Amino acid sequence: MVAEVRAAAIGHTGRGDWGHRLHMQFGRIPGVRVVAVADPEPLGRHRAAEEAGAATAWEDYREMLVAERPDVVSIAPRVVTERVDMVRAAAEAGAHIYLEKPIARTLAEADEILAACTAHGVRIAVAHQARYNEPFRTAQELVRAGAIGRLLTMHGRGKEDHRGGGEDTMVIGPHVMDLMRLFAGDAEWVSAHVTVEGRDMLRSDFTMPAEDVGPVAGDAITATFGFAGGVHGFYESIANSSRMGDRWGLTLVGTEGVLALRYGDPIRLSISTEPAPPEEIREWSSVDFTPASGSSADWGVDEMNGNGNVLAIVDLLDAARG
Repeated sequence: MVAEVRAAAIGHTGRGDWGHRLHMQFGRIPGVRVVAVADPEPLGRHRAAEEAGAATAWEDYREMLVAERPDVVSIAPRVVTERVDMVRAAAEAGAHIYLEKPIARTLAEADEILAACTAHGVRIAVAHQARYNEPFRTAQELVRAGAIGRLLTMHGRGKEDHRGGGEDTMVIGPHVMDLMRLFAGDAEWVSAHVTVEGRDMLRSDFTMPAEDVGPVAGDAITATFGFAGGVHGFYESIANSSRMGDRWGLTLVGTEGVLALRYGDPIRLSISTEPAPPEEIREWSSVDFTPASGSSADWGVDEMNGNGNVLAIVDLLDAARG
């Protein structure tokens, strides 16, 4: 990596667009210059170039990568139909990659993505920005400090709206499962049960959702994860069982207390040391967030994602330099 980092962004208006505004994150980091964006749709690419402060806008991302030779590129579309081709082109150009989630439609595609990055010696990071944002960093510090005693179990839920089950698990599930990894490390095993209208899922139940994140099935999914030290994680998504923000998040149960992280506007972090199961706790105390490290004054403010994406990209650039 050179002193000044050349960044670019790939999007596709109408086909996943620009994800969670990933094209706008590089310009918030001192020492990073956005040299180009690419989008086959004229209006989309010119708007993205203006938002990102990019010097040029390209129709074809392959041509952009060859001509501009960026050091790092964000692959922003939310849908994943072009994901493998975009990653392969970026890796062949020697660009490190910041990738919108989910990583791919299938495990086979995920393997292709990792193989391409390994073959060309580039780093790749998925935009799991939640683990970098203040509420979750504060929760991690509390767990490390023993605020809830020894961690026993983690209970995660998706949005559980009309997409509940398979689609919810592909779109929101990656964030919830990544947060489990934040607190307990990589899972050692997993067991899951998928049902459709109360019966076991069949292969014929697979469908393609409106947001093309690959084939999905099931209107109810439950999964159990085993982590080191006897910690267990439980994930559940049931269609049409919750309004947005009611249960979406992660609950951490320890020997001496419970932490509850809830998505919404704003994200809420609460703690209780009441000696009762989580569902019976009535007294919760709100927790103030510890400011994220770094200079938010230099980064500006992203009302949608806070500073999580910036911190994740800084991590990616540090890994690339190393």
